[in-house]
Amino acid sequence: MTFFSPTQVFLNYRGEQLRYSFVSHLVDAFERNEINFFVDKYEQRGKDLKNLFLRIQESRIALAIFSTRYTESSWCMDELVKMKKLAGKGKLHVIPIFYKVKVEDVRKQTGEFGDNFWTLAKVSSGDQIKKWKEALECISNKMGLSLGDKSYEADFVKEVVKAVRSVVAEIGLEEEENHFGKKKRKDCKCELPDFKKSRTKKL
Repeated sequence: MTFFSPTQVFLNYRGEQLRYSFVSHLVDAFERNEINFFVDKYEQRGKDLKNLFLRIQESRIALAIFSTRYTESSWCMDELVKMKKLAGKGKLHVIPIFYKVKVEDVRKQTGEFGDNFWTLAKVSSGDQIKKWKEALECISNKMGLSLGDKSYEADFVKEVVKAVRSVVAEIGLEEEENHFGKKKRKDCKCELPDFKKSRTKKL
């Protein structure tokens, strides 16, 4: 049974590491489930980061897919800062995905993830570094999903699809309540409804 969603999901990830592996499998699953999404491979070459910011603003859900090489890219980091800003305003639901990287390494910029972050920091401004660190700490503290080295990726993709569908349904409920003038729900802002009282789910 398919599940059509007009709600756009923005995928924030390190292309060189994940584009032809995990993200391609996730995109296939989204297409099979008729989940509307945006991934940067569909952008025209030569456009700048402002165009991606616009894509983020057009979305209601964003997946921050953290991997060991995520922090090699200033674009990934700048997108994350934008996502944090919109999430803080209640305009975007952010789901952190920890792909074979520890939550603590993302939060504290340690391990291989941290090594890449500090390498990037050496050629970045103090203001950029501050915003990046705040975004990493904020987003990694949200409820999300984590894939370990010995886990099955196919099962993990199914869990991500399930989580996205859950948030899409929650957004629909919020919009319905707002339409009828009821009190706006606050319990789903940037969180996964299924995991509100639990830590990041590991597979």
